[in-house]
Amino acid sequence: MAKPPSLEPGSDYIVNLNVGGRIFATSCNTLSWIPDSFFTALLSGRLNSVKDASGAIFIDRDPDVFRVILNYLRTKQVDLGGFKVETLKHEALFFGLTPLIRRLTLCEELSSTSCGSVYFCGMIAPPEMPSEHLPNEKSRSPIYSHASESSEGNSSKRNGSPRQRGHTKKQSSDMSRYIKNELAELAKSKSPLDRETEPLKVRMIRAHICSIVVAYSYFVCVYRVTEWNTYVLLWKSPRTRTYVSHIAVNTKIAATVAERLVAVSFQDETIGLWHIDDEGKTEKKGLFSMNVSIDNLFFVGTQMVALSRTGKVGIWHSATQNWQAQDVQPISCYDTAGSSLILGCANGSMNHIDMQKFPLRMKDNDLLVTELFRDPNRETITSLSVFLTPKTSACGNWIEIAYGTANGVVNLILQHPETAGHQPVLFQSYNIHNSPVVRVSLNTTHLISVCSEYNHVRSWNVTRFRGMINTQPGTVPLASFKVLTLDSTEETTDKHYNHPGPYGDQDSEQVLVQRLIPNAQKLFVRLASTGERICTVDSVEDSPITAFCVHELDGQKLGSRLRKYLFCGNANGSVQVWDLTSALDQFHLKNGSTPQQQVNPPAAANQADLIKAQFGGGPSVSVSSRTLIPLSNYSGGPSPQELLDVIDDNDICCSTPSLSRCESTILK
Repeated sequence: MAKPPSLEPGSDYIVNLNVGGRIFATSCNTLSWIPDSFFTALLSGRLNSVKDASGAIFIDRDPDVFRVILNYLRTKQVDLGGFKVETLKHEALFFGLTPLIRRLTLCEELSSTSCGSVYFCGMIAPPEMPSEHLPNEKSRSPIYSHASESSEGNSSKRNGSPRQRGHTKKQSSDMSRYIKNELAELAKSKSPLDRETEPLKVRMIRAHICSIVVAYSYFVCVYRVTEWNTYVLLWKSPRTRTYVSHIAVNTKIAATVAERLVAVSFQDETIGLWHIDDEGKTEKKGLFSMNVSIDNLFFVGTQMVALSRTGKVGIWHSATQNWQAQDVQPISCYDTAGSSLILGCANGSMNHIDMQKFPLRMKDNDLLVTELFRDPNRETITSLSVFLTPKTSACGNWIEIAYGTANGVVNLILQHPETAGHQPVLFQSYNIHNSPVVRVSLNTTHLISVCSEYNHVRSWNVTRFRGMINTQPGTVPLASFKVLTLDSTEETTDKHYNHPGPYGDQDSEQVLVQRLIPNAQKLFVRLASTGERICTVDSVEDSPITAFCVHELDGQKLGSRLRKYLFCGNANGSVQVWDLTSALDQFHLKNGSTPQQQVNPPAAANQADLIKAQFGGGPSVSVSSRTLIPLSNYSGGPSPQELLDVIDDNDICCSTPSLSRCESTILK
């Protein structure tokens, strides 16, 4: 067989190319001067080709972008031609043009750095895996060695991924359903062996005061934040038999020494509790079980609380060292305020447990759960937010509770101090969602609700007088927007710890953290009240962000304020720290506002005055001629191009979706 003319020394000839329907004429030498490229394989016959009716070789690529590629092959000079560097690099990779790839990669390096953006302020390095031990068959604990022992962990047979529970978001788009199914298929495509190759994947992060707890699949690490904002590893648990399902931490500071209680629940329905001091000395407090699956684990003061959606509450009190479990109504949500634990139930009731009276009732073996309120329509309470007004000399705390229901209603109920002992009264009701309300937040200045349809957010301004909600005008609608997340229903990461929010204390600005897909390397941080974008967070090590947590740390210098940080756990085991306080300051500086200017004036008599105060307008400002938040023209979330870039970066392909709808499940 004769060699193609292109392989003969010194030969050259004209090559006609049909690229996306446009004809390009060039020479063989122009196309083949870069060795081992698409064109050398094509012209040598190693790559099959298709020709059109005129005999031109057909290449199914964008002709506009190919024009830039061909000009580079002709002149050996790069002219971007108005295209993005990423677009040209994608084509250069397809055609195998190594010199062009290197130049375009260098262009990308101009705006990227492994040191992160201006808001990146530190990193916790990945820990070493716990050493292996022989199993202790006599111990019921999922951890083989005692927690106070100096040696670390054992390895054993692993029991696979944890069971997934919780709310499945209702879909309003068939495309969303299809993409989520693709994510599920990607997760299923990983064999158990593949998942075992990611033992350092960060799954959960919890923080309290100066303590950070990071959970991996089979062990946890506890860190102390020093006065210099460095992170000291205090304790690393031994290896566990089963998956870590939940974590919680409580820190108590006495003088200059901090002590912390760390609780860890496991897939086998047990809970371990440890006491850890600043020197890393660890004492195991016990191993507990409610004999049902654990859905929530947290602290109210120094008391550990475990909840199960089946309707069981378990409490461990630090003073008496007593563990007590009791059956209640099936639980759908909860919130805490001071020493009170409020439980939202599937039958529409709202139950109350006073944790301060807990030690006095040990002999009765009864938590004395009392009904605080019952929804008028007996709808399932799916979210709760309790706000206690500041206690003054004139009156005590005014209890304000916002709650959402399974049919999309947001209710606001109040209990005046003078009517203590009576049920709270319904103050306002908002029938504005068509899907279950999965999260609600009532803070000093705003009421925020999030429903299960694409995390649709509604927000209201809250007017207050002497710290209490003012009845005129009460609340004023502020914003409506979506926080799109395409989490797979099969994703092993616990979504209970990585939902969009809102995050933040009730007396500070709250934020939303938007992670588009489970393996995304970018987060969008937005104001919870308006949805405006504060900043974006890009993983500095090109490692997927698998978990995150927003936490406020106390400043170490005299007179310094609390600073808000975003802790991002990565698939490689590291935890990256981002300064959200600086991002908020820059956001307000850029927009010509300050957080104080956004606080609603307590004396606003009506909605017109409130809107004037919001924008700083005087009496001459026409309220009717301007809108509060131009939501129809502005979105602080990802743009369509940013959304597509994130999806493309994670190899998710969108083909024709199924036209069937996806059902919504409130509780599992």
